[in-house]
Amino acid sequence: MDCGYFDAGRCTSCALMGQPYPDQLAAKQAHAEQLLAPFGVGAWHPPVASGERDYRNKAKMVVGGTVDAPTIGILDADGHGVDLQACGICSPGHRAAFPVLARFITLARIAPYDVAARRGELKHLIVTESPDGELMVRFVLRSTEPVARIRKHLPALLAELPQARVVTVNLLPEHKAVLEGESELVLTEQETLPMRLNDVTMHLRPQSFFQTNTAIAAALYAEARDWIRGLAPDSAWDLYSGVGGFALHLAGGGVEDGDTENGGVENGGVEITGIETSVEAVASAELSRTDAALSRLRFAAGDATEFALAAASAPDLVVVNPPRRGIGAELAAWLEQREDVSHVLYSSCNAASLAKDLRAMPSYRPLRARVFDMFPQTSHFEVMVLLERR
Repeated sequence: MDCGYFDAGRCTSCALMGQPYPDQLAAKQAHAEQLLAPFGVGAWHPPVASGERDYRNKAKMVVGGTVDAPTIGILDADGHGVDLQACGICSPGHRAAFPVLARFITLARIAPYDVAARRGELKHLIVTESPDGELMVRFVLRSTEPVARIRKHLPALLAELPQARVVTVNLLPEHKAVLEGESELVLTEQETLPMRLNDVTMHLRPQSFFQTNTAIAAALYAEARDWIRGLAPDSAWDLYSGVGGFALHLAGGGVEDGDTENGGVENGGVEITGIETSVEAVASAELSRTDAALSRLRFAAGDATEFALAAASAPDLVVVNPPRRGIGAELAAWLEQREDVSHVLYSSCNAASLAKDLRAMPSYRPLRARVFDMFPQTSHFEVMVLLERR
């Protein structure tokens, strides 16, 4: 893939841009195999390749420039806006929406935030596209000052951008390098964005995390379901469960209780608990669970390590999908000591922290592993490992 922004030095976020994609994928596979070599992975499945471009379902764009000529992209070293509306890794739906949103910024007179001067209102635009082409649009503002104008002109935005089903304002009053604040104001009747993957529909709330690459996320969840099917656990935990992708798939997704025709784990036979720190993500997961009528699946807000250490008993299977830092020493030690946890399914976005955690769990051996290229044009990737107690 070629990128004019990268070639011109305007944006270098995609560090591998211009390198042949097969070479990128081979290097990621080699890196994963090197890091996990000390643990004797039983079988490496071929890496799951992504499309080289158009893969991002979530665009996190900094707004710069002026109210009459806004930029949607990033800021340069001097704090000036760099417009990236034609970014090739963003979805076509994003690229179609950006000019409409730029015109709306001018129409509603939402002044872009000037980082150096610490004045203005609009800091970021966060746009998520569902597999069905619907959009969630979030305006990250310094204050509520522009909200009345956004409400006034919202019908015009929805008329020009009818695929925008959820529109919100997020408030970030502090001057600091974070993407969003804690407070969210939903401006549309619809509050969640349905994300349909495989036979599972997940309901995404504004502040909920979702995997960046829809096609690869679908492949990841389907593979997890396939790997677990033969284990037939009676009970499972999904720690760091997010909006419930793994738990909903393992519980059968759209499969009715007692019906495994579509290949899911029979919901009547496995008790699953999902634990996630984000209250918004838990609310999303609970809505999805209710819609799918999965009576033996539940989600709760909490810290994964604290939940495990406080539990009176342990499940047969523990699924972990932690942030880049990994599960950490405490949870790894707990898993190492719990002889009743026969299997761990570990999905990692950082193979180095995965290797560190595996060193703390020598009682588990990796039966199989697979690289999922969630982030083409960068060095990042997802790797999933199925561990069995020796």
